[in-house]
Amino acid sequence: MKSSLNIGRIFGIQFRLHYTWFAIFLLVTVSFSWQLFPAAYPDWSQFLYWSIGIATSLLFFASVLAHELAHSLVGRANDIPVKSITLFIFGGIAHMTREATKASAEFKMAAAGPACSLVIGGVFALVWFLTQDIAEPLSAMAFYLAQINALLAVFNLIPGFPLDGGRVFRSLMWRFSGNYQRSTLIATRVGQGIAYSFILGGILMVILLQEWLGGLWLVFIGWFLQNAASTSYRQTKWRQALRGLSASQVMTSEYTEVPPDITTSELVREYVLPRGYSFFIVSGEGGAKGILSLYNIKSVPQSKWDTTRVEEIMLSLDQLKPARPEDDVLSLVERMEADELNQIPVVAEGRIIGLITRDNLIRFIRARSELGMK
Repeated sequence: MKSSLNIGRIFGIQFRLHYTWFAIFLLVTVSFSWQLFPAAYPDWSQFLYWSIGIATSLLFFASVLAHELAHSLVGRANDIPVKSITLFIFGGIAHMTREATKASAEFKMAAAGPACSLVIGGVFALVWFLTQDIAEPLSAMAFYLAQINALLAVFNLIPGFPLDGGRVFRSLMWRFSGNYQRSTLIATRVGQGIAYSFILGGILMVILLQEWLGGLWLVFIGWFLQNAASTSYRQTKWRQALRGLSASQVMTSEYTEVPPDITTSELVREYVLPRGYSFFIVSGEGGAKGILSLYNIKSVPQSKWDTTRVEEIMLSLDQLKPARPEDDVLSLVERMEADELNQIPVVAEGRIIGLITRDNLIRFIRARSELGMK
């Protein structure tokens, strides 16, 4: 994810900071240090305002990370792989390589986050109670963090997909109806309705109350929820469209073979620019050696195109873990997500017979949709 910064791993899960996180971290810190704490505790020094403000912001985002970790660890325990956690402007998101296969698993995973936030809120409330007459700065910080975590739990329990509450709602409908796609559609519609309510509420705040900051923030949240709900439902439909299909049914045989000893410059000049090809099979004596895409080409500075051969930047077949014609497509999509691959070769009897690419999968799904196939 190019717009995110890799920080490290927690329990084997990649932890990332999206660039928008830095903006919201600054905003939250300024709000605490410049407004909330000075208004409530006018006798503190400027150094103390900013020290406690920064500490509160860091603990707030640590609480968000714990919320997402709870989802991830419960998901992992229920056979739902989680690849990474990204903190961004609206909090955090866990990136799953596949959805739950049982309603009970989704319920547990969705409920884990709000439950964790409530527990953290309770811990900070206890700290506030025990320190309010002993250490005022610590007590003040704990007081706000208790409130924030309680609000985080309540907000996420709103029954609008893809919020945690929406996933809990979907899991319950899925459990009693047995229809995953219809349950997802209903949860998505509820989520979109809640999103539009946020947008309308924000507009009314601006028009009637002249609350520009709060109103625009509500509109922004509503817009984000609406887009997230639509995207999540679209991904669910795509997965349903691919369910039960094999690699041989969706692969493309339209690819170009190039020799391994041509330079990157020759490849671009003779194949990419005049013909518009975006991926290639690198073949030499003995058959296919690997796959090359525009991503691999862009990884090489243009100043080195004349001296860099394609075999130096290709992905070898061993790196790509070739698929067999009978392999289930959804399992291959999950592998592409987990390994950040854009294509997987399909191999039979030691030779490549086709490719599964992200672009080809999208075209396949759109074609089925336009033909009215489910």
